[in-house]
Amino acid sequence: MKIDLMEILACPICKNEELKLIIIEKDKEEVETGLITCNKCSRYYPIKKTIPIMLPDDLRDMEEDRKFLLSHKEKIPDEVLKNGKPVSL
Repeated sequence: MKIDLMEILACPICKNEELKLIIIEKDKEEVETGLITCNKCSRYYPIKKTIPIMLPDDLRDMEEDRKFLLSHKEKIPDEVLKNGKPVSL
């Protein structure tokens, strides 16, 4: 995902436009792996293979989200790991 994309994204649940980007892996131009977090509704959206997965809760694979958190937990803030929605550790 190009970092500039953050300027036009909004949370699909609460429509908040003030989102935070957490970079886990990055190449020169794009975020390969990361999280987009919403400080208003506490939701997070994974970035996998440069693609932000910004789906509403009912369309998300909760087991995949849990696996993502577990596999990158050393680089994800505790607030997301413990209180993130739709699933936390």
